[in-house]
Amino acid sequence: MDPIAYIIIGLIAAAIIALVFTNIRVVPQSKAYVMERLGAYSETWDTGLHIKVPFIDRIAKIVSLKEQVVDFDPQPVITKDNVTMQIDTVVFYQITDPKLYTYGVERPISAIENLSATTLRNIIGELELDSTLTSRDTINAKIRVILDEATDPWGIKVNRVELKNIIPPREIQDAMEKQMKAERERREAILRAEGEKQSKILVAEGHKESKILEAQADKQSAILAAEAVKEAKIREAEGEAEAIAKVQQANAEAIKMLNEANANDAVLKLKSLEAFAKAADGQATKIIIPSELQGLAGLAEGVIESVKK
Repeated sequence: MDPIAYIIIGLIAAAIIALVFTNIRVVPQSKAYVMERLGAYSETWDTGLHIKVPFIDRIAKIVSLKEQVVDFDPQPVITKDNVTMQIDTVVFYQITDPKLYTYGVERPISAIENLSATTLRNIIGELELDSTLTSRDTINAKIRVILDEATDPWGIKVNRVELKNIIPPREIQDAMEKQMKAERERREAILRAEGEKQSKILVAEGHKESKILEAQADKQSAILAAEAVKEAKIREAEGEAEAIAKVQQANAEAIKMLNEANANDAVLKLKSLEAFAKAADGQATKIIIPSELQGLAGLAEGVIESVKK
């Protein structure tokens, strides 16, 4: 065989081998290849080894199946009370059908951005400024539901939508800052008043407690003083009673002794003398003694002498 023929055959074999190797594709994880054959969709290659038919098949699009994030520029929106503000959104989405994503819409990210902006304007247009600033979760949920339904034909699933920034006009921001400052000052005044009130209550309760303790001490002192006076009077009365009892006992013993001595007349005369003695203790300066008692002194001395014996 002619050497030139060998060379030609070798070149053809090398070309075929090179062509085969260049048409072998390995699809990595989280990727999908959308394949076309003669200009029409043929299949979607998943993860693994695939061989493309030369000159007939072509890779129309390489699609990432990971969850993706797109941050849209701030959009001007008008609230129900005619306040214009700037709001930018962040959309988290994932491609679920590479075929629909490739053929469903032209420039899908731009479509999501425009759809997000129009949906945001519709929702914010129904809310006032205060509701817009305090209803982020509600707005996020509404936008996500609308975007998810609208992007289903495009093979896209919207997992989450977040309002990144809400920027009201400068004059509104100044008014809000003044309002917040006034609110902080009001709360500070309330807390200060509450502290003063609590302090006055504690002081009043302390005075009240002090008065109660002082009254209790005075009462206890008065009780102790009364008990001391009572005890003194009782002891004094007992002393007087004991003294009277002793005097009466002495008188009784004296009378008994006189009776035993058969001195009844003398006793009577002695009693008369005691009466005159008591009369002498008064203010009278002169005492007239009856004649029948003049000899009583001698009799009394005799009685006393017998008692002593």
